[in-house]
Amino acid sequence: MIADGSSAVVAVVGPTAAGKTDLSLDLAETLGGEVVNTDSMQVYRGMDVGTAKLPEAERRGITHHLLDVLDVTEPATVAEFQGWARAVVDDCRGRGVVPVLVGGSALYTRAVLDRFEFPGTDPTVRAALEILLEVEGAEAMHARLAAVDPVAAAAIIPTNGRRVVRALEVVEITGKPFSATLPRLEYFYDHAVQVGVDIPRDVLDERIERRVRHMWEAGLVDEVRRLAGAGLRQGRTAQRALGYQQVLAFLDGEISEDEAFEQTVAGTRRFARKQDAWFRKDPRITWVRWDDPDRVAHAVSAVRTVD
Repeated sequence: MIADGSSAVVAVVGPTAAGKTDLSLDLAETLGGEVVNTDSMQVYRGMDVGTAKLPEAERRGITHHLLDVLDVTEPATVAEFQGWARAVVDDCRGRGVVPVLVGGSALYTRAVLDRFEFPGTDPTVRAALEILLEVEGAEAMHARLAAVDPVAAAAIIPTNGRRVVRALEVVEITGKPFSATLPRLEYFYDHAVQVGVDIPRDVLDERIERRVRHMWEAGLVDEVRRLAGAGLRQGRTAQRALGYQQVLAFLDGEISEDEAFEQTVAGTRRFARKQDAWFRKDPRITWVRWDDPDRVAHAVSAVRTVD
């Protein structure tokens, strides 16, 4: 049992717009911790409004790690992120600081917390699949994946061509389902604990629309226009981010601005449902209600009593 939480590795999980950021700040303050970003898009410099990246002035003086580490033209991989994040976690623990992981990318969080070995890659196989992706499109490739590995396909958004290609590559290289390579429910660290933010779907849907509207009002279109000039369209990872993909389509004249807004809201709601489904399958998570006035105390209790 941990008396003060000082040896713990804490992750705040749950769907986007559920209130993870505030809870992570509260926990970091209470436990004397530092925040470690596990959102796959907040690693990009300049992707601020559309990722709901917390401005420095609102971070309560708490150190934040793994924000703004890549340009939008650079690809991001889970394997590379795992190495960065584990180095940060080790540094925090070495200084007696509690690392508080928070972000909307479930796979990134699990890759840090759980035992997760990455299968290799084959440039020839990858190149052939990427050509197919260009010719057939992401959703057709997703259908290919569903035929050979329905479990993996269910966990990947059909429009995420990069992840679909990676899953198909692993299947071809290993002869095994990509889902077989996903992290086991076995922590990499001693004294790890996950705290999930529990929120009703109707409330979440409303919060998502409000968040997207705020992004528009805060200048998302201008942000995407600026990043497009910095090479966003050439970034294999960054350009597929929710909101950015839709605004690019608007800027290219493919859809109206209203359509870009509505598609962003709808896409974010679908993504939030997938996030929630992913986390609900993990029995190790301690759930706290989003509006419970004692949620911080309940979360701290979970951290301080973890075996």
